[in-house]
Amino acid sequence: PEVKLGLEAVLTIDGAEITNVKDLTVSLEKAEADASTRANNGWRATVGTLKEASIEFQMVWDTDDEGFAAIQAAFFANSPIEFAVMSGPMTDPDSEGLRATCDIFSFTRNEALEEAIMVDVSIKPTYAENAPEWINGAA
Repeated sequence: PEVKLGLEAVLTIDGAEITNVKDLTVSLEKAEADASTRANNGWRATVGTLKEASIEFQMVWDTDDEGFAAIQAAFFANSPIEFAVMSGPMTDPDSEGLRATCDIFSFTRNEALEEAIMVDVSIKPTYAENAPEWINGAA
């Protein structure tokens, strides 16, 4: 079995790789609806409904970095961006991840005394022409 390291993962904006990313988390959840009936013999039946995704990551505060500048500008302009969060390069058919047009909901600047100035970013899929999808690389 092959182990994938977080170091190998790739974040892209409109197809361009963003390298100014430290730790990244993709949270995928599904809402639920109660579908219990008397036929369930006293057991609650639950069915999944709408899926939800949120992506959180850190970046070094670097206004000369193109990825940082694009995310900062999108936050202040309320402009959605297409992101892909992949387990490896987009050209690798074994790579997989979420592609979605997202809005930036958090752009929090951290100024720890003995660390580089960082920004915590939180994004979520938004209303867009294309629905979010789970994709494979080289697709």
